[in-house]
Amino acid sequence: MPAAAVDPRLLRSFLAVAEELHFTRAAARLYVAQQALSRDIRRLERELGAELFVRTTRQVALTPDGARLLPHARRVLDAHSALLTAFGRGGDPERPLLVDVNSPGLFGIRVLDRARELVPDIELMARYESGLTGAAAEMLAGHLDASFGRFAGLDPAVRARLDQQPVRYERMAIVLPEGHPLAALPEVPLSALTGETVYAGAGNPRTPEWTDLARRLFEDRGIRIAPPAPLAVGVEEFQRIMAKKGNPILAVVDFPPMPRTVLRPLVDPVPLSPVSLVWRKGLTHPGIDALRRAAVELGEAGGWLRPPDGGWIPAGDALVMNGP
Repeated sequence: MPAAAVDPRLLRSFLAVAEELHFTRAAARLYVAQQALSRDIRRLERELGAELFVRTTRQVALTPDGARLLPHARRVLDAHSALLTAFGRGGDPERPLLVDVNSPGLFGIRVLDRARELVPDIELMARYESGLTGAAAEMLAGHLDASFGRFAGLDPAVRARLDQQPVRYERMAIVLPEGHPLAALPEVPLSALTGETVYAGAGNPRTPEWTDLARRLFEDRGIRIAPPAPLAVGVEEFQRIMAKKGNPILAVVDFPPMPRTVLRPLVDPVPLSPVSLVWRKGLTHPGIDALRRAAVELGEAGGWLRPPDGGWIPAGDALVMNGP
């Protein structure tokens, strides 16, 4: 790839390491994992055909090529920031940030709560909708700032206009009516669902990325996806419709409790729902920085990005979660 096509994100990674001369501090400054930062630096070195840092166990130092790149990187990033500001995409740091956490009770609200602690003077407004596909359309239209979900499930043309930070591998689960034969099990093997019809959001225009994940999981396992149900708005309506249909529901282990149901983790294999924090490309706002930092802090404390042994995830999702 020619140097003219270098991603500004790679230059930001380079600048952070060049100024900190320490990968751990640079990663913390950018709110990314150190492994992801190292990958960015290696990629930039490949694209430029030059070694930019001398790394030892004791120190990090700029090479002559790295020192030569430094002023150019600063000028490019300053120009990039000015361009975004000129076209109204830099973000107003005083305005509230609107975040779709997709559903009450899920881990996204924990990230939001921690972000609020980090920037108490910035208003972070939550809403509870459903699905990254619907949220992505609103982000691109400028009606929403950030959301959470399965980034690999978005259309590639949409992904190209958004930024993302991997946050968590969520273990998937099944919600069963209390009287279902499998409800007595502490965990439900996927093979036990053979012959079942499971609700996975089919027909919901806001959640096709979730239905696609279910389709990939159920493929060749004899598990059917339930046909579209009436589109419910709000938790109570969703619970009423699901109770009326009576199908098991594909969910995640943090799914909010529903009346007269039990939630059981899925095993053999352990299916994972990959979740990223997603925002509009070019958006700069202290609330976005706080969300990214909160996700890293909570993820490191909770091991959110350490998939369990025997975990299942589509190959394309693994590429997204592991970075370029």
